[in-house]
Amino acid sequence: MTVSAVKQSYTIPCASVFRDAVLDLAARRGVNAADLARSVMLIVPQSVIDTYDDPGDPGIRDRETIVLKSGPAEGRPWRRKPRLQLRLPPGYSVITVRKALKMALDFEGGQVQIRVERADILAAEQKALQEARDLKSRPPEPPVELLQSREELERLRQIVDNLSFDPLDRGVTTYNEALHVMGFAPSARPDMKMIRTKYRVLAAIHHPDSNYGSHQRMTQLNAAMDLLRRHIL
Repeated sequence: MTVSAVKQSYTIPCASVFRDAVLDLAARRGVNAADLARSVMLIVPQSVIDTYDDPGDPGIRDRETIVLKSGPAEGRPWRRKPRLQLRLPPGYSVITVRKALKMALDFEGGQVQIRVERADILAAEQKALQEARDLKSRPPEPPVELLQSREELERLRQIVDNLSFDPLDRGVTTYNEALHVMGFAPSARPDMKMIRTKYRVLAAIHHPDSNYGSHQRMTQLNAAMDLLRRHIL
């Protein structure tokens, strides 16, 4: 049975020249940058990677310009540090990944060679098998889209709660209180059509079966509707 590995997104800041070299090597090999890093980290012992030179963060003047795709500044250019965006199993540091990519480039260029012993291969295989077992036993993480939907739902719930009327301690007993619950100004004199329209909108929000429902607010909304109807009729 194939085990689907849970991966996380890594943002690797690096010089633009380094980034371009990594992407070029990945394209020539028909893989992606994450595959290059993962291949090195599977074969080369962690102790060797730890002692390898870190290409480091980009210099102060090394920046790239992108166009923002969302938010209040959508469509505007933004200067940022060059970076590589990789998806790998969790647990690696940014520096380890960057060193592994540097080692992949040096392997390709012939600047460094490594002697792989039988024990190293077995250790890498055992590590990969253990990671697969760990991933298999780990409870599946919710998809990113689901987490984002939950966060958005919670934000909307907070917005609705902040903008909604505060339930009245003694309930709805007067005309002005009914106007308050229905969201009309104290001086408003709405007709029945306006009241029904407002009620339908608020009922869809406050009904206990909705995502933002409130039994107390729905009860007072019904009371306000009845009082205003009686006042007009």
